[in-house]
Amino acid sequence: MLTVNKVTKGFGPQILFKEISLRINKGERVGLVGPNGAGKTTLLSIILGELESDEGGIEFERGTRIGYLPQESAPVGEETVLELAAATTLELQKIYATFREYPDLDAPERLTATERFAELDGYALEAKAKQTLGGLAFRQEDLGKPARSLSGGWIMRAHLARLLVMEADLLILDEPTNHLDLETLGWFQEQLRRTAGAILTISHDRAFLNSICNHILEIRHKKLHRYTGDFDAYLIQQAEREAQHAAAYKNQQREIAHLEDFVRRFRAKATKATQAQARLKQLEKMERIEAPEAAEATLRFNFPQPPRSGQVIATLEAVEQAYGDHHVYSGLDFKVEKKERIVLVGPNGAGKSTLLKILADVTPIQSGKRTLGHNVTAGYFSQQRVEVLDLTRSVLEEVLQRVENGLSDQDVRNLLGSFLFRGDAVHKKVKVLSGGEKSRLALVKLLLAPPNFLLLDEPTTHLDMSSIDALIQALDAYTGTLIFVSHDVHFIRSIANRTIHIHAGNLTHYAGGYDYYLNKSGASSEQQALIGGLQNARPGNASAAVPAPDKRSAKDKRRAAAAERQVAKAARREVELRVAALEKEILKLESEQAEISQKLEDPDTYGDRDKAKDLNIRSGRLQKRLTEKNYEWEIAAEELSALL
Repeated sequence: MLTVNKVTKGFGPQILFKEISLRINKGERVGLVGPNGAGKTTLLSIILGELESDEGGIEFERGTRIGYLPQESAPVGEETVLELAAATTLELQKIYATFREYPDLDAPERLTATERFAELDGYALEAKAKQTLGGLAFRQEDLGKPARSLSGGWIMRAHLARLLVMEADLLILDEPTNHLDLETLGWFQEQLRRTAGAILTISHDRAFLNSICNHILEIRHKKLHRYTGDFDAYLIQQAEREAQHAAAYKNQQREIAHLEDFVRRFRAKATKATQAQARLKQLEKMERIEAPEAAEATLRFNFPQPPRSGQVIATLEAVEQAYGDHHVYSGLDFKVEKKERIVLVGPNGAGKSTLLKILADVTPIQSGKRTLGHNVTAGYFSQQRVEVLDLTRSVLEEVLQRVENGLSDQDVRNLLGSFLFRGDAVHKKVKVLSGGEKSRLALVKLLLAPPNFLLLDEPTTHLDMSSIDALIQALDAYTGTLIFVSHDVHFIRSIANRTIHIHAGNLTHYAGGYDYYLNKSGASSEQQALIGGLQNARPGNASAAVPAPDKRSAKDKRRAAAAERQVAKAARREVELRVAALEKEILKLESEQAEISQKLEDPDTYGDRDKAKDLNIRSGRLQKRLTEKNYEWEIAAEELSALL
């Protein structure tokens, strides 16, 4: 399907990779990994024809359909969200442009475009696009909005939907999980596992690579190495390959030394000259094994430690928190003790980020009490933290102004390098940084002078694997108390020593790290454990995971239960109305179709060729609309069945 043949690429004196080759066959799922700057995105650009290689070439099997998602800034024009997701070809994009240009349904240009749209199965594609957008957390009312009115993350989701709808032969994805939350990430992974096409993806998410990949490609030291299996299998094979290579190199060097010593000692002796010459030729013909590659440099940095605190870090008593009619917490009691490293897990909207904000005093509580312990200072990290950056400073200046005594300029540069600010990048003005770069810079500042109570919301976003490992090292040495939310399973496993599952305002405590939680909760998968409720827990685990005592009054409990019933009832009613509307529309379309069919069965109809042609066109359009609406009805009916 795809062949890369001895490709070399460099920029100036820097060679990214040299004479690399690979082949991707139908159905293969390939993860592309390597340190930042190794050339992963450059290789994708060469494969897509956006960059030219210095040497070598790219070949595709004839007729291969390619779907591509860039890491950032996918293009968007005047189309709506639904049009963006359903326009899987250039021709469909042009048809949608015609629809926007000629809103009058009877305009000749519109009629011609509509006819071609039906021939291309546009209505079925729209129905599939609606289902896919729903899986990626778009609401029904979002579908008609102009795509350009959305944030960058939601635009990328719409492009992901388009790629899933088009069913490409080869999907090329550059960091596809950057803009997905836990629930949509789980759904997206399942769709990728079901797709029949091949996949080539760059990702720094180990769990994602383990979930979908059956091959791993590693760019390292200008070479490309291929491994069979998922990311965990790659790590094992990589270590084995390096050990074998080191042993082979050592043995060959020993043999070379022995041969050279023989030549040196006996070359001048007449009785041994022939043997020495033979060994010299043996040396000349020997295919030399290259020296083992030096390991990638790892960060070793002594981060400043926070001041000591008391044993009790924070206490919440009878806390009430709601957004409008939605009650997040009611009568919440919670206590955090010194040196705990707590990960919060649970479904989207359960209140994980809200709990962090309450503890950080970012969100004022409506009632109840929040108390910090003796000598406790809280530090909260989220995307909003970038607002504390001075846009007029350079990256290096912004960090140096926060540096504590004892840290050299080189120490700071090393730390910045581990978070992807390398070389001249440290002199860039903060105002020109991307959102991800600003987020990383804010994280560096936080680590350079950390408070003794850290509250982190998705701290690994925008970090590559080496940067995540650098953050893990920093937090591993951190002597304060930590509560965090993350969807990176590797990060969670490395840091957490206690797990709290949040669901419907209730906290369930697990007195252990993530693997302990997986075992005791009975979750069917790592992903399900992050987002699921406790309804799937295995029998016999109640003693391991006891929900926090519910100290709400009977009146508050009744009020919360009533509010939940109202929300469920409203959601069910909305779907019921949608099902009823679709059924009504389907009956109307079927009636119109029956009427046209009756006319087409009348021999007199064919006495007027234009009339017969018009009836056939209308019949085709109606059939396509019926297909679309029946597809939508099936989706809505399944949704309603789940709510009953």
